[in-house]
Amino acid sequence: MIAEKGAGMVAAWVSLISNILLTVIKIAVGVLFQSQVLVADGAHNGADVIASAATVGSMRISNRPADEDHPYGHGKAEVLASSLVAVILVAAGIFIAYESIAALFEPASKAHVISLIAAFVSLVWKQILYLYTMRLGKQTNSKGLIATAYDHLVDVYASGAALIGVGLGLIGEHYHLDYLSYGDPVAGIIVSFLVLKIAYKMGREALDVLMEKNIDSEKLNQYILLVQSVPEVKRIDRLRAREHGHYVLVDVRVGVPGFMTIQQGHDISREIKRSIMEEHDDVYEVLIHLNPWYPEEDTGPEPESDPELEDEKETSPTM
Repeated sequence: MIAEKGAGMVAAWVSLISNILLTVIKIAVGVLFQSQVLVADGAHNGADVIASAATVGSMRISNRPADEDHPYGHGKAEVLASSLVAVILVAAGIFIAYESIAALFEPASKAHVISLIAAFVSLVWKQILYLYTMRLGKQTNSKGLIATAYDHLVDVYASGAALIGVGLGLIGEHYHLDYLSYGDPVAGIIVSFLVLKIAYKMGREALDVLMEKNIDSEKLNQYILLVQSVPEVKRIDRLRAREHGHYVLVDVRVGVPGFMTIQQGHDISREIKRSIMEEHDDVYEVLIHLNPWYPEEDTGPEPESDPELEDEKETSPTM
């Protein structure tokens, strides 16, 4: 796990340095050879520098252990970085659309082979970064790295559009087809929609985590089966789980035979926790509450208690 976190930090730094270099290259070539889509893509890369820097910072914070002020850890720092990336992508998408639409009402600029080469290099570079960062992001369950990977994917789309737009411009000049010279800004408009679509997806996922949405039902069912595998568990009254950045917190309420001692209840709690955490290494903590269960009173799940009274009458065993 430590090695994976180290690899994740390396990926974040590689993304940051790459975005700085690509920003300089794209804007310089775009301005020099008057390519609207390349300038817009370069400006987007400039925003990516901020996003990548936020990812590096958030990963450093999220990997800190729990402390007195943050007993559940610092995992949501990466979710905040992911939200920032989504906001930056929205701004970049609007900027690209504006610049591209404005270019349609101006004389078409002359396409250059250098612009084509710059777009191709960016496309290949960003595709490699996307695959590399997404693989590590999924391995470490890092929201920040996954957001950065999606950001790289947007750049792949943008560079592909620039490649097509500049290529159409070159073809138009060679065959004297003036309307093809506007392929550059039209490609930019298409890219802006792709950017906004990915930004929406990222923003929605980040908001779900911040609002502590329950994890997907498939994973919940896996937890349920693991809890039911503990012989002493007679009933599952409630099972909830939420993402907390790159790890998961699970909350379980179960019924066990009411005649058991505190020590036996403690051992059952440890067994439930062990069964889940051994099968799911992304689970950081399992919070367990035991309810008394009697065969003659088993009429189904116990009704939910008043949250304000819960602390007064319930005590969960601790590990």
